[in-house]
Amino acid sequence: MAALDTIAHELDSLQTEEERVISWRRSSLLAAGYDQRQALKLALRPDVDLHLAVGLGRAGCPPETAARILL
Repeated sequence: MAALDTIAHELDSLQTEEERVISWRRSSLLAAGYDQRQALKLALRPDVDLHLAVGLGRAGCPPETAARILL
C-alpha cells in the first residue's frame, strides 16, 4: 500500500497548481450536488465564485438553475 501512496503522491506533484485548483473546485461542486458536466464547466471558470455556487445549493436552488445563474 505504501508503494501506491508514493505513486499517487508523485502523480499529484506532476499536476500544475492550476490543475490542482480546478480539480479541487470540481470536487467541491460535485459534493454540492452538481452533475459531472456542470461541475467541470463551473470549475473551469475562475470568474465563478465557488462559495456562491455551493451556497446556492445549500439555499435550496436546484443545480441546473444555479449553473444558469452562475454562467
